[in-house]
Amino acid sequence: MELYENTLYKNSVELIAKNEKINYELLKDKKILITGASGLICSFLVDVLMYRNENYNDNIKVYMLCRNEEKIKNRFSYYDLERYNGSNDGNLIYIVQDVCSAFEFDENFNYIIHGASNTHPKQYSTDPVGTINTNVIGLYNILNYSVKYKPERIFMMSSVEIYGENKNDVLKFDENYLGYINCNTLRAGYPESKRLSESLCQAYISQYDLDIVIGRFSRVYGPTMRSDDSKALAQFIKNAVNNEDIVLKSEGNQLFSYTYMCDAVSAILFILLYGKNGEAYNISDEKSDVQLKDLAKILADYNGKKVVFEIPDETERKGYSTATKAVLDSTKLKNLGWEPLFSIEKGLNDTIDILKNS
Repeated sequence: MELYENTLYKNSVELIAKNEKINYELLKDKKILITGASGLICSFLVDVLMYRNENYNDNIKVYMLCRNEEKIKNRFSYYDLERYNGSNDGNLIYIVQDVCSAFEFDENFNYIIHGASNTHPKQYSTDPVGTINTNVIGLYNILNYSVKYKPERIFMMSSVEIYGENKNDVLKFDENYLGYINCNTLRAGYPESKRLSESLCQAYISQYDLDIVIGRFSRVYGPTMRSDDSKALAQFIKNAVNNEDIVLKSEGNQLFSYTYMCDAVSAILFILLYGKNGEAYNISDEKSDVQLKDLAKILADYNGKKVVFEIPDETERKGYSTATKAVLDSTKLKNLGWEPLFSIEKGLNDTIDILKNS
């Protein structure tokens, strides 16, 4: 069964697409470029925007930047996709383009949502150069393109990783906190390049008068996760879907913020439409701040299984974050009117149910 044919998944899309706090009128007849469109978060965003087109005639033209044409076709096979040729009539268009290469197409987009990034630990350790290049050079190309075409606004997807390790001086990270990162390590490539990406945004705002907002995501999960995602939670979910014991490769005392994909996408839309130019916003829900071992137990209990402990291999270990506490304060985002709709239990159970029946 295709993901979009799953009733629970379609209900999730509909829930966000009908959220009355999001003024979708502001997106009507707009052109939106999305990079990383086949990824965990942005693929769900595409489905939400296309739901608006199909049920509300919003006429949002969604352009998806992709390196792999076959991958984007497979992910969105339930739509009538068009390849970009400069004069497309449809509302879902893909552009075959590596974000790390200079853009060779001409289109005036109203909004750009930049989500292309290496986002899981094995990539950090096996492709560290690609991780840095995608974050920095990819954004650089987006911004240079924007200097020429002046979109109304750019949304840049950042990460909780920019805060580094908690220095035990705060309970939660607000947007002004700066923790410790040892830059002289392999693992530092991801958080340091995200930090540089945010600095690059500020430089282009100041020097070229661009309008940019930033979302700092906590650990996001959902049924749109890639099958090769090596994050701990993704592996837990894979165990649960396969009716296996949950394999925990640490003591599980890490305390992190988590966000279900639906809430992550509604946060993007809130920040895009209501955020202030140049500002960064934490995306999290205090009800989904949980220790890793408790997260593992929720998923083990789903199938009546147990949590087992296993030593990580060397490649896995190099890619893991050394942070043990990374809890985000989302007060700033909530002041825009955003509220999460999914508890950690609901989000995890829906994820397993959808994956088991898709």
